[in-house]
Amino acid sequence: MTAQDGLRIVHAHGDRITITEPTTSVELFSYVYGPEAAWEAPKPYVHPLRTLAGNVVTDYRPNDHRWHKGLQMTASHLSGANLWGGNSYVHGQGYLELPERVGSMAHVKFDEVGSDSGRFVIAERLTWHPYDGTLWADEERRIEVHDVDPSSGSWALTWTTAVTNRRDEPLRFGSPTTAGREMAGYTGLFWRGPRAFRDGRIVGPDSEGPELMGQQALWLAYSGEHDVTDGHATLVFAHAPENDHTGEGGAHPAHWFVRNEPFAAVAPSFAFFDELELAPGDTLTRRYRVVVADGAWEREEIAKYLEEHPW
Repeated sequence: MTAQDGLRIVHAHGDRITITEPTTSVELFSYVYGPEAAWEAPKPYVHPLRTLAGNVVTDYRPNDHRWHKGLQMTASHLSGANLWGGNSYVHGQGYLELPERVGSMAHVKFDEVGSDSGRFVIAERLTWHPYDGTLWADEERRIEVHDVDPSSGSWALTWTTAVTNRRDEPLRFGSPTTAGREMAGYTGLFWRGPRAFRDGRIVGPDSEGPELMGQQALWLAYSGEHDVTDGHATLVFAHAPENDHTGEGGAHPAHWFVRNEPFAAVAPSFAFFDELELAPGDTLTRRYRVVVADGAWEREEIAKYLEEHPW
């Protein structure tokens, strides 16, 4: 299948959707939605994610965290459940193997797989479940590929999620930090970089380095150097301005979870320091952009790109 903008689409039904850029013949990414190991909190994910030069910029099931899979929507602490995967953090006891806490995000159906106004679109419906399989939430997810530009060696992915609480009580989104662990506020959209990106460069609008952990900014970039092939890649993560607001609860600012040691990871966390409570029947909507670029982009180059590609 070929979309109107020329991107080639291969859908292995029940397993994954793969998108290829025709001028470079590079598979930009695979969106994998088939079920996987329960202990890893099965959920759809993007891997491998590639630059236009063909270099992979995600990791999959690394030996330190088997549940880290490319780029994925997660929920590390959700009303006592773990939709992140692996061991669960318990304050005063550390990380414990508690399989009864591990839940899942399950694919239901695709509303659209194709081209829309010059963008390639995956529109999907999912359900969120605790360990016992009861329905806690419905999600409408939209992943768009756009601004594919071989001349600049960059392309962009926009990920929108709308999660509706189907319980009779509030859903509480949290993180290890809201549970008592300092500066470990990971939850929400999460990227795990390849092993070669360890000790990579972290850049924000006004500063750089690992001290951006827990800070607020409209965007954050991570540059790393490839193994095997020469050169670097830069991923720019940005969250839409409306993400800082949610329903009647008013402002709930996003904070960045970011590490370059002992591995590369970025998450625009929506519950870093404080729990986010979603009332029964209410919907939490978040929109993010990930720019995948060849080369080590500087701050000015990133700012110019984002200015020229507004939300």
